[in-house]
Amino acid sequence: MVFSWIYIVLSVIIALFQLALALGAPWGDFTLGGRYPGKLPPRLRMAALVQIGILFLFAALVASRGGVAFAGFSGAARIGVWFVAAFFVLGTVLNLSSPSKKERIVMGPANIIALVCAVAVALGL
Repeated sequence: MVFSWIYIVLSVIIALFQLALALGAPWGDFTLGGRYPGKLPPRLRMAALVQIGILFLFAALVASRGGVAFAGFSGAARIGVWFVAAFFVLGTVLNLSSPSKKERIVMGPANIIALVCAVAVALGL
């Protein structure tokens, strides 16, 4: 259950970051390879809002599989949490290989923590 809570808290922090990006925070250096320093373009600010929805879906799957909430979805979560883990494998590779030093330093470790937690929850630890 500890891994579930760590994942959920991390997801909320990242969702708040995405919300700040969507609202125009000048943190483009921390995402998308740093291609858009400062504020993201409007279409990517909208994409940040979509990312929030994805993060909350993933958090719900982890919470269900970890026994924290949404017990009625435990069957779907048993499989879905592996999709979450796979997503963070890809995210970790992309963030750690980003041309943006800020993204590598901040988002790389965040993805590693999310990956470890998702795998631990998937394995029932």
